[in-house]
Amino acid sequence: MVKFLSVIIAIAFLFSVGACKKKEEKPVPEAIDMIGPIIAPTDVPMGPGRAESKGGTQVVVPADVKGKWSAVKLIIEDKVSKKTQEFTVKLGDELKIPNSNLKVKVGDFLPDFKMTDGQPITITSASNNPNNPAVGVRVFEGDRQIFPDSWRKWGWLYANYPTIHPFQHEKYGLTLKQGVPKE
Repeated sequence: MVKFLSVIIAIAFLFSVGACKKKEEKPVPEAIDMIGPIIAPTDVPMGPGRAESKGGTQVVVPADVKGKWSAVKLIIEDKVSKKTQEFTVKLGDELKIPNSNLKVKVGDFLPDFKMTDGQPITITSASNNPNNPAVGVRVFEGDRQIFPDSWRKWGWLYANYPTIHPFQHEKYGLTLKQGVPKE
């Protein structure tokens, strides 16, 4: 009986020591700041490699933005000579890149770019403040559209995020510097 009681006391002691152990708290990871254009989620699920919805893409310039911007300032980089030039191009106009057969067609300027995923995808501006400036462009080499891919109407250049979906060419770089407000 003494042995049995000793075993019970030993087991109780072991459980009490184990229960008193301090639990280590796992550190909570800090939130990571999202970098890039604002994309508002909707109920439409995203599939792997999904670029556009079946409904296509529509660009909506809100009333508080329409007519408030007249042009954009684009930076053209000659990668061979390592020189850059700044050009002011009116919205809706074209820029012929000097000493090349490239031309840039400038579309809508959105001072606070926002994209919603739905059917169709909607590209718009969250406000008239230049929080996330972007411009829709098409680049042609001769008569062939080289940016964006030929199945898309507009490629977007972002002033704050020039490396997101950039125009890629062996000799020239193209970035958005800023929008030009209408006077």
